[in-house]
Amino acid sequence: MSKPINDLNTLLASMSPELQPGVFIYASVPFDTDLSGVTPIATFREREGLTIIAEESEALTAGIEPMFRAAWITLTVHSDLQAVGLTAAFAAALGKANVSCNVVAAAYHDHVFVPIESADTAMAALQQLQCEGLQQS
Repeated sequence: MSKPINDLNTLLASMSPELQPGVFIYASVPFDTDLSGVTPIATFREREGLTIIAEESEALTAGIEPMFRAAWITLTVHSDLQAVGLTAAFAAALGKANVSCNVVAAAYHDHVFVPIESADTAMAALQQLQCEGLQQS
């Protein structure tokens, strides 16, 4: 198992964005929704309902109405959950490329969900940010 990294320059130089295959959706469902046909990638409980991120075809088959269709990009570097600046850096790079992003920080990696039609632009912006990080380290 790798050791988490918290140095920003090392994180940027090592982030190695990876586009996951498929189309993913964000949706909000009532708390009592039967999700037996869906394997959520992530959930978050809000006052208004349960937000789910799931593979699009599973969600549609289960009758779940998508709010947002996304490409899923994983930053494969093992980022420390207490690292400072990584989210701000990649959000700024994506913002400059006019790509919105929704971020999920997990125990080992950061996961970025961008509009499906912006996947290539997002990957290019993140790869450019990594190259700039390599030059600074």
